[in-house]
Amino acid sequence: AKLPAPRRTRVHWRDFLDQLRSHVTFVDAAPVDPSLTGSFDPAQIEQALLNLLRNAHEASGDPAAVTIALRRGVDDWRIEVLDRGSGMSKAVLENALLPFYSTKRNGTGLGLALAREIAEAHGGRIALLNREDGGLCVTMVLPD
Repeated sequence: AKLPAPRRTRVHWRDFLDQLRSHVTFVDAAPVDPSLTGSFDPAQIEQALLNLLRNAHEASGDPAAVTIALRRGVDDWRIEVLDRGSGMSKAVLENALLPFYSTKRNGTGLGLALAREIAEAHGGRIALLNREDGGLCVTMVLPD
């Protein structure tokens, strides 16, 4: 199946994150100004972030340890999904974004791959990095 082209629209980040929170629990790293907007397909980015947040919950186990940080760049947005799980080995980090690659017993290996495909369709990217004090930081960068 091929992902449809993103239907970009101006979206208020605060409203978007509040809607996302109605599906899955997370903590805001910092308050988000209600006037901030981004240009993206809200349904696709919601799906990508739901996948990332579900993975973070599975890794962390503690809903209060799953955080989203939204940062404004010069001409892009950085959305970081952070958890306090065990992180990933070097081999897993290298393969985690590949379709059908999973370390989970019943995993399909499609969640991270779909999130990557959505980010790239928007002209962005996804990066995974182990956190210094344990856990993982998954960063989605989207052009504005």
